[in-house]
Amino acid sequence: MSAVDTTAAPLISLTWTDQVTGRQGHLVVDRLVRGVASGGLRMRAGCTLDEVAGLARGMTMKEALHFHADDPTARYVPLGGAKGGIDCDPRDPEAYGVLVRYLRAMRPYIESCWTTGEDLGLSQDLVDRAAAEAGLVSSVQAVFRLLDDESAARRRLADAFAIEVDGIGLDELVGGCGVAESVLTALDRAGTVRAGARVSVQGFGTMGGATARFLSRAGLRIVAVADVKGTIANPDGLDVESLLAARDAYGTVDRSALRSHDTELPGEAWLSADADVLVPAAVSYAVDPANQAGVRARWIVEAANMPVLPDAERLLAARGVTVLPDVVVNSGTNAWWWWTLFGDIAADADEAFAHTRRSMRALVDQMLARAEADATTPRAAAHAIAAERLPVITERYGWYG
Repeated sequence: MSAVDTTAAPLISLTWTDQVTGRQGHLVVDRLVRGVASGGLRMRAGCTLDEVAGLARGMTMKEALHFHADDPTARYVPLGGAKGGIDCDPRDPEAYGVLVRYLRAMRPYIESCWTTGEDLGLSQDLVDRAAAEAGLVSSVQAVFRLLDDESAARRRLADAFAIEVDGIGLDELVGGCGVAESVLTALDRAGTVRAGARVSVQGFGTMGGATARFLSRAGLRIVAVADVKGTIANPDGLDVESLLAARDAYGTVDRSALRSHDTELPGEAWLSADADVLVPAAVSYAVDPANQAGVRARWIVEAANMPVLPDAERLLAARGVTVLPDVVVNSGTNAWWWWTLFGDIAADADEAFAHTRRSMRALVDQMLARAEADATTPRAAAHAIAAERLPVITERYGWYG
């Protein structure tokens, strides 16, 4: 069996220019499996083709990492990796029109090979509404032909998206559940007591908010939370539930909900917080070679995509700071979509959380054990595991089905 070159050029790479506003959008399909690739659509000012290509390659690895060749009961067979991105501020009044026109332009790919959904700057509700306006059946319709019973699968996914747990949608919570389980696995392996372990979170939207909730309920102290207005901090621990109730659709917390002993600090303060764990859950490239010097935590757990630059990661490793990579840590949301759609789990919150925890703990455990055995970083270990699985997937299922 030949090795797979994970640095090879993507299968499809294109840039679209909106005829109305002149803004640009990008699509990269890194790899197909059975003719289909999976990867969300983000919208942010400054989004580039290189950024989208890196995210698409990450999706290829995330999919491969959730492949279990020796599990004949699994209905979900990992897909290829892809990603979409639009260079526009999602708060811009013209953003929704740009989104609809982008989806209309990408309709041939969404209908045939690219399954997509919410990512940075976009909610699934917004993607679904814009997709319908663009003439699409669903943002994941390309995968329907791989399902045994399309109607039952679509009902199951719709039912799952309708579930709320304590006021937050299940689709928002599963990703944070996976991130939290990654943190807990690292703490447990290191023999660190969970109770009172301190966590600082950058970003309080879908992923950051859910991660904070699960970690807080596991007994950890959330000592800092950063949003676009700055950092909210309390060394004794923030009231996570109150902050969640006071945030807007973009994850910005209403400061009137703060308690008298909560403090407001500059936006970058989350990075140098006196914490055991940092969870960057907002933008890419948040930790660079310059600001990494301020990190005091033992672990950085990448809930966002590509938040730690490679040069910064090398410097952090030299200082004994371990980075748990995005390709593993934030892969739970994507996997939950497919576990649910293909029928490995039902539309049930308890089952979703239990399956996510089992899967993520096993994957993080395997990655950290491999890193120790190879005397390398968790990221290098994750990439090595993915590189071993990709040829198996290709041989068994093929690029085009």
